[in-house]
Amino acid sequence: MGRKKNTPTDRQFMIAEVVKTERISPNFVRVTLAGLEGLENWGADHWCRLFFTRQGQDVLELPTRTSEIGWYLQYLATPKARRPWVRAYTVRDARPEVGEVDIDFVIHGDLDSMGPAAKFALEAKPGDRLGFLDQGSAFTPDHPHDWTLLIGDETALPAIAGICRELPGSTEGVAIIEIPSAEDKQEFVAPAGMDIRWIARDESSQAHEKPGELALKALAEAKLPDGEVHAHTIGESALATGARRHLVSERGVPKRNVDFVGYWRYGRAQTS
Repeated sequence: MGRKKNTPTDRQFMIAEVVKTERISPNFVRVTLAGLEGLENWGADHWCRLFFTRQGQDVLELPTRTSEIGWYLQYLATPKARRPWVRAYTVRDARPEVGEVDIDFVIHGDLDSMGPAAKFALEAKPGDRLGFLDQGSAFTPDHPHDWTLLIGDETALPAIAGICRELPGSTEGVAIIEIPSAEDKQEFVAPAGMDIRWIARDESSQAHEKPGELALKALAEAKLPDGEVHAHTIGESALATGARRHLVSERGVPKRNVDFVGYWRYGRAQTS
């Protein structure tokens, strides 16, 4: 699934506080969190785990263990009545000097049907609190390559933007990003040699059943650069795994050249 990750050596659970929310496009809400003293900026696809209280919970009970296995086992052992929701998110921007991060939440459906994280983002107001666990970054190519391929859906947009911002200026490559609406496009810094290809579902005449299908079709039809590639395929599970399968079986890319992470699975609600 990936290489050795850049992870914090001295992690700790922190309590973050909402300072601002902004509807930046039809399907994205940006929430600015503060109170994260000691935070490092890991760059690229810097990610974290966020912990939200469940309905009826007055106190946010966070694990005390911080090892990757230890905290999760302690979390699972906590009775559900006291166990917070936990979700993984990419940091859109980090400002360690003031202990702040921006997190972009994708908003799908109406308030009654959406998950706890999106609901939190829509209802958040300054002073609201949530748990924060820094996880470092996962984009760590460790092999020589001539160009970079990034592919993902709307949930991968913050990661792709962060990776592009950190790539060397001489980098060449392609980023394929599927989004719900053309109005969800975001400006971000990228090397001049990165070809950013947006696919908006609301502009497509092609039939599609779930997020990621159009991006996967675009990849299959794309003319890609020659040479050795490092590919990072992320987002909905079928997109991430399908893109890797296509690159390996149809284009002859070595498996070690493709990192893939399924952030979520269409039609399956996350219960923890």
